[in-house]
Amino acid sequence: MNVPHLVTALKGPLLDLERRVLAAQPAIEHWLRTQWLEHSVPFYCSVDLRNAGFKLAPVDTNLFPGGFNNLSTEFTPLAVQAAMAAMDKVCPDARGILLVPENHTRNVFYLQNVAALTGILRQAGMSVRIGTLLPDIQAPTELTLPNGAKLVLEPIGRKGNRVLVDDFDPCVVLLNNDLSAGVPPVLREVEQAVLPPLHAGWHARRKSKHFAAYDRVAKEFAELLGIDPWLFNPYFESCGRIDFRGRQGEECLEGYVDEILTDVRAKYREYGIEEQPFVIVKADAGTYGMGIMSVKDPSEVKDLNRRQRNKMAVVKEGLEVHEVLVQEGVHTFETVNDAVAEPVVYMIDRFVVGGFYRVHTERGKDENLNAPGMQFVPLAFASPCLPDLAGKPDCPPNRFYAYGVVARLALVAAAIELEETEPRFAHAERPLHAAGGA
Repeated sequence: MNVPHLVTALKGPLLDLERRVLAAQPAIEHWLRTQWLEHSVPFYCSVDLRNAGFKLAPVDTNLFPGGFNNLSTEFTPLAVQAAMAAMDKVCPDARGILLVPENHTRNVFYLQNVAALTGILRQAGMSVRIGTLLPDIQAPTELTLPNGAKLVLEPIGRKGNRVLVDDFDPCVVLLNNDLSAGVPPVLREVEQAVLPPLHAGWHARRKSKHFAAYDRVAKEFAELLGIDPWLFNPYFESCGRIDFRGRQGEECLEGYVDEILTDVRAKYREYGIEEQPFVIVKADAGTYGMGIMSVKDPSEVKDLNRRQRNKMAVVKEGLEVHEVLVQEGVHTFETVNDAVAEPVVYMIDRFVVGGFYRVHTERGKDENLNAPGMQFVPLAFASPCLPDLAGKPDCPPNRFYAYGVVARLALVAAAIELEETEPRFAHAERPLHAAGGA
């Protein structure tokens, strides 16, 4: 099985959707294997899920996951094996990896992620060096983490069409930097494999493109199971030419919010759901939970105050928001220690290697949890339910299988998305004929 058995925070009975997924496990795994034969899987990926009980759906897919430090250490053997499988495809002689992180030197939590990821790669048999894009680091710089671990950041250099640090010439450049500010010249048109590819960065990628690909994947998968694709597929629309500060594009945004709320209300009536529908509006490009708001009525879009507009107008790297994704909100009925929670599933290559719950004590079941004040609770291993691996229908580890399936659907969509994005943005990755270093 490609999904580990885990303990989750849920204690209720298995829901109908999860039962149907479990019953179709052989067909699902066969179908997924055919997808990996047809598409090149991203090196790694994390998927934010929301489980409303009546609906289980991805709400965000990150191709530069930054929370490996939040995984249980029990997952490490799975992650190491998956990393070995991924590297065998691009660097079978295991010469070495240059890991390029985000430009953080004071974000301790992120640096712990870099340390955890580096540890996984080294246990997979790879030599790993950390190359920084920060212009003020001109020599090897050691950082000490609270747990005593040390990281050495080194300036990235260039020799011809190869990137290196000092005399270390890697066969793979692994990005843990989402390139929100664009592709730096030092990384353009290099000979080494760059994973994920440069066009996976937010300078090129759009969430609306991902969910368009996911929509096609979900419909094919739903046909396989004979169920309504809406049960694991959020409605969405994209709206361009937005200017929150200048109050431009409000009609487009208000119209799509109204359209999605209307469609969701119809589905709620169809399934006898009494929850109040809501919509999430978020920047079409970007991460870190920036540029996101929850809306329950179209009028809220027009009534944003100055502070709310400023919050929506700018995301990471100070980039202005002019395109937004208008996405059906999915409630979460999961809690950890009485706080609202949502599962995040981590994958390397095509394998689920772990996950955690994102928990927020100050947010509700219809709000974004990726916000300051969030906490992380690792998912932990459990013994499989007897008498066999399938176990009883309400066995908690079985619930996580459904999470792993939906996360892998998002991974398939990401693979398709990257295939369809590459030609459009190939010109943006060409070098400016700069000769050398960072």
